[in-house]
Amino acid sequence: MKSNKYTVPFAIVTSLFFLWGFITVLVDSLIPRLKDVFELTYFQAGLVQFAFFLAYLVLSIPAGLILTRIGYQKGVVLGLSTMAIACLLFYPAAGERIFGLFMLAYFTLAGGMTILQVAANPYIAVLGDESKASSRLNLAQAFNSVGATIAPIAGAAFLLSDTIKTQVEIDVLDEVAQMEYYISEASAVQGPFLWLATAIGSLVLFFILVPLPKIIKDHPHGDYKEVLQDKRTLLGALGIFLYVGAEVAIGSFLVSYFLDMNLVEPIRESSFMNSIASLFSGGNLQSIDGKAVVGSFVFIYWGGAMLGRFIGSLLTNVLSPRKVLAGFAIMAVLMVVISMSTHGLVSMFAILSVGLFNSIIFPTIFSLTLEGQGDLKPRISGVLCTAIFGGALISPLFGALADGLGFKLAFLLPIVCYSYVWWFARRRNDFSKT
Repeated sequence: MKSNKYTVPFAIVTSLFFLWGFITVLVDSLIPRLKDVFELTYFQAGLVQFAFFLAYLVLSIPAGLILTRIGYQKGVVLGLSTMAIACLLFYPAAGERIFGLFMLAYFTLAGGMTILQVAANPYIAVLGDESKASSRLNLAQAFNSVGATIAPIAGAAFLLSDTIKTQVEIDVLDEVAQMEYYISEASAVQGPFLWLATAIGSLVLFFILVPLPKIIKDHPHGDYKEVLQDKRTLLGALGIFLYVGAEVAIGSFLVSYFLDMNLVEPIRESSFMNSIASLFSGGNLQSIDGKAVVGSFVFIYWGGAMLGRFIGSLLTNVLSPRKVLAGFAIMAVLMVVISMSTHGLVSMFAILSVGLFNSIIFPTIFSLTLEGQGDLKPRISGVLCTAIFGGALISPLFGALADGLGFKLAFLLPIVCYSYVWWFARRRNDFSKT
């Protein structure tokens, strides 16, 4: 960083990246449970992500406007407070066991995360030398991936480890047994989110009391009209839209994809795979649900993203961020193609390895788009965070393709997304202000 005075603020704000990485992937861990409990199609399960990411479409640009008026620190407090309230909403949502209430809770949670994203990403980018913004943002996003790596382990242990009954199995239970089952299902969701609400509430107090450097000017120049006329901003936003959509689509359906390939028994029969899965599922593989068996491997997907971002922070510090981005996008395409054209454990590990190459895509697109934009950065951040809505559209579209064509052909969709990222990296200088 340009000055040591930014080291402590960088560390403090980076803690937020861990938080929203953990919560975002914890949502993915709930999808297989919701699919069985509510007997959803893959398309309907993808709509869970729609509710979650809809907030980015609705609230990102207003958050950018708010940010220019109240500053980064108050924006963080507002975002965290909204998230804490949302986590508390999961208690009645789970108790009532109404799918629509879950959707509302997800939307509220994502609303708080939207404000955090709009505030934290540009704040990290401006904490020092602008030429090293990609490196700083990749490092901060590495801790986002630490949270994302831990989340599926927690999800496998606390959300997927018991056997979920189908509607047919529930119908044969007497009224008392049904009520007991519904209560147990609700508590499996309520507990983790009550703990999250407590932790986030503590962070709210912390960010109220700890001062951060003020970087936004009192009267910043520029408006959204200027932002939306900038070609680089629009193409960067499209890159974020497609990338997030691909990442979320793959991450959301990994468990379902592995079940579709009938990988539970091959994993149970392999002593090596058995030991790995047992370590991260927290139980004996012979006694836990098949979803927890395959779900325990999802940590590789998010763990690869974590490792890749630490590596990417170093690479983008010494190499052109644009070239690093292009290389990672091509490797993501290659891994998806290998998974499509193979079966069994080879296919599983190929698609899991996409996480490694996902790692630097979001922060590098973000920093390349913000570079040289001056006072417009908070508003551009709002536009870029709006594009995170790609996770809401591409995930259910991927689910619909999986319903109609099967998973193998559905993976053509993320290939298109990663191909655009490669094009953006190659052509970025053609529409650069700098």
